[in-house]
Amino acid sequence: MSSSTGGRSAATIRVAAPAKINLLLHVGERRPDGFHELQSLIGFTEAGDQLEISSSAELSLAVRGPFASALPSSDDNLVLKAARALRQQSRRTDGAAIVLTKNLPVASGIGGGSADAGAALRGLDRLWDLNLSQQQLLKLAAELGSDVPVCLLSRPCWVEGRGEALSELPPLPRMPVVLVNPGVAVSTSAVFGLLNARSGTARSRPAKPLESLWDVIGYLGDAGNDLEAPACELAPAIQEVLNAFDREPGCALAAMSGSGATCFALFHDPDFAEGAASRIAQDHRSWWVSLTRFAGPAIGDPNEE
Repeated sequence: MSSSTGGRSAATIRVAAPAKINLLLHVGERRPDGFHELQSLIGFTEAGDQLEISSSAELSLAVRGPFASALPSSDDNLVLKAARALRQQSRRTDGAAIVLTKNLPVASGIGGGSADAGAALRGLDRLWDLNLSQQQLLKLAAELGSDVPVCLLSRPCWVEGRGEALSELPPLPRMPVVLVNPGVAVSTSAVFGLLNARSGTARSRPAKPLESLWDVIGYLGDAGNDLEAPACELAPAIQEVLNAFDREPGCALAAMSGSGATCFALFHDPDFAEGAASRIAQDHRSWWVSLTRFAGPAIGDPNEE
């Protein structure tokens, strides 16, 4: 949308930065570049951060929202890194005023900064009328971080390599999801440092669309998150979250996402999910609890204006 003030045209783009969920995360061998080979089935929820990007002569970032205090708007912020990288690649000299509403916990295994960076790339591509191809944006996203490419797409994907090899999947069923973060910080490098058992990367991507909860459960089988055990060792509160999910009726699957500490649970009935979210939030008032569901694609989403 656009408006004009004082004779100058000013545009504002609103972009969603949805939380990612690693429905499975398997770790393989360490690569020559120091990263591990990974395999992951990733979906995105309706819960997430929001960006408002407006025309401006300078490049700036303001952070607001429930978790704003945990995320300084300094030059190290991944949103600003993404904006500077895109501006440099496109050889533009103008800027943008970016306002990030931080609804998701910081460094919590559900995308967070990567989702924000991906949303910034999408929004700035539109604001600046760059019309870059998806492959051009993905290449730039891969240079910013392992999770940024999939968060750029914000669509269900089968992910390999260190996160740069993506195969888009059909939409996941819009089933209810409960997200819980116990409010503890977990270092990704420390989690990998404690990793002993690895599933490897021999698993095949889903051969057909996962159209129901039971399709998802049937495909996953005994697959899980290789980083869950070492993360629980580092932060026992993660196991407390998983135990809380296990006590809830109607919980079909509960696991940790990414390297933690956020965990998710899938429910076959919205009423069970609502009840679980309410009880867990009441019993653990210091935990972050979000009742949401799997979402459709972000690019072209009507929430992006």
